[in-house]
Amino acid sequence: MIVLDRCAVSTVDSAGTEHASGHVVIQDGRIQSVDSGPAPRPYESHTYVDASSCLVTPGLINTHHHLYQWATRGLAQDATLFEWLTTLYPIWRGLDDSVTHAAASAGLAKLALTGCTLAADHHYVFPSGGGDVFNALVSAGRRIGIRLEAIRGSMDRGQSHGGLPPDNLVEETEAALIATEQAIGDYHSAADDALVRVAVGPCSPFSVSRELMTGAAALARRHDVRLHTHLAETLDEEEQCLAENGCTPTEYAEQLGWLGSDVWLAHTVHLSSEAVKRLGATSTGSAHCPTSNGRLGTGIAPVRDLLDAGAPVGLGVDGAASNEDGGLHVELRSALHQARQRGGPKALDVREALWLGTMGGARCLGRDDSLGSIEPGKVADLAVWDLSGMDYAGIADPVAALVLGTPPPLKLLLVGGRVVVQDGQLLTASTDELARDLSAASAKLQEAAR
Repeated sequence: MIVLDRCAVSTVDSAGTEHASGHVVIQDGRIQSVDSGPAPRPYESHTYVDASSCLVTPGLINTHHHLYQWATRGLAQDATLFEWLTTLYPIWRGLDDSVTHAAASAGLAKLALTGCTLAADHHYVFPSGGGDVFNALVSAGRRIGIRLEAIRGSMDRGQSHGGLPPDNLVEETEAALIATEQAIGDYHSAADDALVRVAVGPCSPFSVSRELMTGAAALARRHDVRLHTHLAETLDEEEQCLAENGCTPTEYAEQLGWLGSDVWLAHTVHLSSEAVKRLGATSTGSAHCPTSNGRLGTGIAPVRDLLDAGAPVGLGVDGAASNEDGGLHVELRSALHQARQRGGPKALDVREALWLGTMGGARCLGRDDSLGSIEPGKVADLAVWDLSGMDYAGIADPVAALVLGTPPPLKLLLVGGRVVVQDGQLLTASTDELARDLSAASAKLQEAAR
């Protein structure tokens, strides 16, 4: 049992319940109670945490990432998305299981240190001879101790068939589907407190055939797992889709059976008003990646419109090769700023930004029944933000301090009641060791590309 006491609490429940001074009691990895006022001191053995000057929120949820890209940060700094991809694909041909594990471990550590308790990682690069890179990703998640939505991605459309990736970096269609089904069998758990779930994720329409897209959708629905892909990220993508298929990316996705409540899409920047309505009507989710979209200059997603249409919207960090910061907390503020640049100062408020990073993400990943808010019976994935420093002095609204201010240190990060971060320090791995391993992996990968 853990008792968090004397803290501000933002539950992010459907009523928006908040407590200026309250408490949260955790028992056996679940939230037992949350309320205002001082915590009742239980008779049984427990850990008591004086969390005064702290804000407790649900753990943040990252709905889109490419953790292997932590080994290739800082490259193609001024490129468009297509230029960036064609620069990096030749380097990624050298990816193997050791590089993947080092990059994923470091990336997940940064996510944990910035309040993330669940990360969706879209891994779609499987070079020949690279070993079991998907297992390397899953083992990194278990090492760091946060939850992982491991998305078994795929590409089968190389340059000789009009795609962007080199031919020797793509899989055969049937082989990709077989490997995806194997990943589900090996790693997926449907338990509401699962540390690892597997989703099905062909990379994007410009690197995947129609056959793989439809086959992947059928496979996912046969196994009752979720579907994920990139969509409508750039105008280049829309022009290519119109030229090849005579329709927009959203129309193409719908033709292939890729809209629905079991689907969430990365980016969705370039959507017509009709496309926004279709995502809302079908409850198709969107992973909004404001920093990465800004880094690549792809545009600003219509988040306000999607929310008003009823589409689930969560936040994504995206690959660290297009968002070198790699942390999740900063996406709260980036999302708010971009929404207001698009629609004015009332387009998104601080509590909506926090909702995107918690319940919005849980809805995208189909886990809002057990995660994303602080309610009795839900899994105790919690972030305890320390707002005692100079950076937050005088900000009376703790949610405003969290979203608009400097990223606060974590007094605690709990995943199912287990302490992963304490007083700003990662407890599950040495950050010095992670940095050394990442530097070696990055050097190895880039040397192989020379």
